[in-house]
Amino acid sequence: MLVQLLILPVGFGRVLPALADGQEEDLHFPRGDRLGHMVLLRVDAGPLVPRLRSELAALLTSLTDGDWAQPTSCPGWSVHDVAAHLLGVELGNVSVRRDRWRLGPRKENLDTWLNRFNQQWVDAARRISPALLIELINVAGLRFEEYLATLDLDATGGPVPWATGSDPAPVWLDVAREYMERYVHQQQIRDATRRPPLGAAFTGPVLETAAHALPRALDQVTRPAGTVVTFTAEGEGGGAWHVIRAAARWELAPAPPAQPAACRARTTVDGALKRYARDPSAPPLAWQGDRELADALAGVKAVLG
Repeated sequence: MLVQLLILPVGFGRVLPALADGQEEDLHFPRGDRLGHMVLLRVDAGPLVPRLRSELAALLTSLTDGDWAQPTSCPGWSVHDVAAHLLGVELGNVSVRRDRWRLGPRKENLDTWLNRFNQQWVDAARRISPALLIELINVAGLRFEEYLATLDLDATGGPVPWATGSDPAPVWLDVAREYMERYVHQQQIRDATRRPPLGAAFTGPVLETAAHALPRALDQVTRPAGTVVTFTAEGEGGGAWHVIRAAARWELAPAPPAQPAACRARTTVDGALKRYARDPSAPPLAWQGDRELADALAGVKAVLG
């Protein structure tokens, strides 16, 4: 599948403060957090999770019988199947994170196990009616949101493999990853049913989160320290992200570096979302400069598999 679920235990502790009347949510924290040797671009996606679920409920409620049968960019999965997968995402998260129910491979390869696990769920869920799917997604989603409210976002949790490899990640990045999965699958349903895309307020945090995959995409290419690579997503919710070569690794730069980029790659917002999700319909990157760096960027992925 194009976007897959890895459920990892995360830290928990404080309750997020309630917003005062009329107070706006601050969805992005200042860029440039650091965890060990990694530079991170902080995104607080937690407040967006219930809003995204509300958008999903309205979308699914608007679908016709024919819409539910439409194929999506997930190979072999219809709109109903993707919605059923989203229900599985919510149920699995609540079960594993809140209730400490153990799920996962023992000796089997993670990607192989995950593909089989997800497909088994989708196959079984085909007996669930659209109306009941909507109801169950809302119930399970609410339970997940209640759990999110207990988390200490600044605690150190499990790894986010496409961003931190086997190293631990801050809880806020794990939460942002969960938000990103829900966004991408909802967008797949929107594309399949020709509904309008989600706006910049929802899309920007997804691209900021996914940008943490850029340094890992360049891991196999060595360049002198100070070499800069720029990746731009053009359109509503897009932006530019910069990766700079440090002494022994590539790192995200929290601000545009002074030196010119050795490689400048760009695509549309839709193209970036599809590339991060390994969607085969992603358009080729436009690029200037170092071809080897451009080819490495073209292989970026912000998913498992």
